Amino acid sequence: MMRRRTFLAMGCGFPPLLFAGCGKSPSGGASSALRVGMDLSYPPFEMQDKAGKPDGVSVRLAEALAADLGRPLRIVPMDFSGLIPALKTGNIDLVISSMTANDERRMSIDFSDPYAFTGLALLVAKNSDVQSVEDLRKSGKVISVKAATTGEAWAAANLPQAKRVVFENPSSCVMEVVQGRADAFIYDQLSIFQYANENRETTRGLLKPFVEESWAVGIAKDKGELRDKVNAFLTKFRADGGFAKLGEQYLAAEKRFLEEAGIPFILR
Repeated sequence: MMRRRTFLAMGCGFPPLLFAGCGKSPSGGASSALRVGMDLSYPPFEMQDKAGKPDGVSVRLAEALAADLGRPLRIVPMDFSGLIPALKTGNIDLVISSMTANDERRMSIDFSDPYAFTGLALLVAKNSDVQSVEDLRKSGKVISVKAATTGEAWAAANLPQAKRVVFENPSSCVMEVVQGRADAFIYDQLSIFQYANENRETTRGLLKPFVEESWAVGIAKDKGELRDKVNAFLTKFRADGGFAKLGEQYLAAEKRFLEEAGIPFILR
């Protein structure tokens, strides 16, 4: 189930947020809209509020970045698998969608400095015999994964004997576990924490990451000047406490959980 929260903007001066489809900007100047691609099915980072407007950590981050650049913001919603192709063809300027910066993706796009640090974890059935990722190497295991994610790529490379069921929507991956059709769902740590809490009667989370990852802003390879501006913004935003405020607003329970477990909070 999607969790929706209300965020009170930090300060003022955010540009109007436009919720629109793809379309090339007429110019690359400072006054042209900053087109940011997102998959709005990943709460509380990328989602829609009750009125259907973009909301979440990444939306607030994109608003602050656009304000820093002096440009209006246009959120371009699409499936996660379409984000990199849209960036490469110039239909969007940036990807801010909880995207892991890995070597495979760096072959086709560039990334900013990292702004979040997480890892892959497992959602399993409450009474499952799976206690770690090693148990998924046993014969006959079924794994649900979201398309075009590092979870899918990791499973393909490291669990070739397991059957993989692939969905565009993470909620469908969760339901495979809830209804007993999959032995595990491989996804990021915070999402697994949330899904396990939402499905306590049928699932549990194995939350210790077995692969560490970092998220960053995706940028086209020929946009070095834009990359430098994004990195400068991230440095300022971090120093001004922007990430800490976003964490308290959208991820207060998760932040407390990680601190109690001795795990650093992901936004830093």
